[in-house]
Amino acid sequence: MRRNLTRRMAALPLVAVAGLVLAGCGESVNEATTETATSEEAVVTEEETVTEEAVAEVAECGDWGVAMHGWVGYTASAQVITEVAKNALGCTIEQTQLEEAAVTYDAMEAGSVDVVIEDWGGGRWQEWVDRGAVQEVGTNGNVGLIGMYVPQWMADENPDITDGTKLNDYVDLFKTPETGDKGAWYEGPPGYTTIGEKMIDAYDLDYQVVSTGSEAALIELFTQATDNKTAALGYFYDPQNFLAQVALARVNFPANDWSSTEEASGLTDYPESPLMKLGTTELMESGSPFVTLLTNFSWTNADQNGVAADIEGGMTPEEAAQKWIDANTDTVNAWLAGTGASVG
Repeated sequence: MRRNLTRRMAALPLVAVAGLVLAGCGESVNEATTETATSEEAVVTEEETVTEEAVAEVAECGDWGVAMHGWVGYTASAQVITEVAKNALGCTIEQTQLEEAAVTYDAMEAGSVDVVIEDWGGGRWQEWVDRGAVQEVGTNGNVGLIGMYVPQWMADENPDITDGTKLNDYVDLFKTPETGDKGAWYEGPPGYTTIGEKMIDAYDLDYQVVSTGSEAALIELFTQATDNKTAALGYFYDPQNFLAQVALARVNFPANDWSSTEEASGLTDYPESPLMKLGTTELMESGSPFVTLLTNFSWTNADQNGVAADIEGGMTPEEAAQKWIDANTDTVNAWLAGTGASVG
């Protein structure tokens, strides 16, 4: 993608200084001298102002690409930063739908896109960083938290059900015809990060893994369990806009001591994963005010879940993003600090 990032300098207007014509007999030399001095001071003042304007460089934002990944929470983050960049900084932003991880990093290296606003990868981009194509920009404020969850009503009625080491005390609640004498442990779809089998083995839990097959199936599971007050124990994660609609309680195991599923013992929980922003080196070294916005961008899981819920509820991404921006101008202006731009 060709970049049109330029620096422009205010033009220097020509200042014409007219000669003073001495008046006829009725005007004294002193009066003429005073008028001359006053006019010259005015010219100097104007020239100083012009000089100050001339040296003030104004950075244009330029044209940049934002990678779009296939979950609504990502769309929420990407659309908010896109709307602020366009409307406050005058950026031209192109959004491009891509598969996450290597496909996106290759596109960044090729110059097709410049920003990933939320990456759960935990360093999987390092190869592209080492080649100088991509840079870590820091966390986006969201913290990814995978785990096992139950409907909130179950935790309200059974407070220690959220202690994963005590799940055998509640196995009868989770038995199904499919699992017989064991409780149903509903797992995430294939390809999701999971250590469910290891947890069951490590704690000798009387549960059987049941594959849900899709995120939609997990959402349906928890929706029905909440609406009908039936038991459900399933894999889920935050941020996810569903959590702004249906209350779930996380089942906790001891704090984690692993960073990859291969090294996980099953005795400890999923790790908290601060979600990362990535930018191309071309963008980060461009001098564009978009870099300041991207660097400062940070919001909470609840922020993202709220915008994502509005999108799921029928708003366009643009409408949902602008609604949040209008309600959070102080936060947005903190992102814009140093650019000279503001909202609200």
